[in-house]
Amino acid sequence: MFERLKILAQHAMPKRRLTEFAGRVAASSGRWTPSLIRWFVARYGVDLSEAENSDIRSYASFNDFFTRPLKAGARPLAEADFICPVDGAISRFGAIDDHHIVQAKGHHFTTAAILGGDETLAATFRDGSFANLYLSPRDYHRLHMPCDGELFRMIYVPGALFSVNPTTARGVPGLFARNERVICLFKSATHGHCAMILVGATIVGSIATVWHGVVNAKRSGAISEWSYAPDQVVLRMGEEMGRFLLGSTIVMLFEKQTIAFNPEWFPERPVRLGEAMGTAMQKKAAE
Repeated sequence: MFERLKILAQHAMPKRRLTEFAGRVAASSGRWTPSLIRWFVARYGVDLSEAENSDIRSYASFNDFFTRPLKAGARPLAEADFICPVDGAISRFGAIDDHHIVQAKGHHFTTAAILGGDETLAATFRDGSFANLYLSPRDYHRLHMPCDGELFRMIYVPGALFSVNPTTARGVPGLFARNERVICLFKSATHGHCAMILVGATIVGSIATVWHGVVNAKRSGAISEWSYAPDQVVLRMGEEMGRFLLGSTIVMLFEKQTIAFNPEWFPERPVRLGEAMGTAMQKKAAE
């Protein structure tokens, strides 16, 4: 009953206005900034010992603090074909059933839905694999590459701004395919095509990538697309590819028979950037 009430409250909440207000506060600078950061650290149990800069007073804005880099060597990369791209927790992962992806027990969404309705693109991942990883407010919020990849397309899909925490994932059907999101499409010389989908949420002020900057700054309500020439954006496994300004979820899609997930993974398990996510099932070249 309590979970249902929380979901109903989200439907009634002015999520977009709240998110825009939070974004302005997080980007601004003032004498209150250290107090806000100090409260956030205490409220969510943020571990600053791993941060490159642990001095709360030195951050010019809350956004600067929230997207703080880690100390060099804080996240060594496992010797694996695919590494975990974030700090967070596993929501769900596994095989794509034809074109259906598990969101939570009793809830699914389709590859076409989360890919902005592009049926041709969705066919690339039919019977493939997926992983949904949740980043809580206390986590490190830069996103890294799970494998080597060459970017060839990016799509911004406008949408709702529901929270993406586990409670909401259990209570809102098609949540990840309803929320605002940025779809980054890569091809790999050995692993075929991969989609990294950065899902927005309530109070997530913006979604940024290293090659574009903030993608959803205007929130025009229209789908936007960008195409990239060969070798224009090439990232190695473990390199930063983007960041969230406040907690959210990343959904990854892989082609059929591409990845065998780490047998130690299970839903709700905490994960850390750089740990082994899986091994390659077969080598394949993307066209």
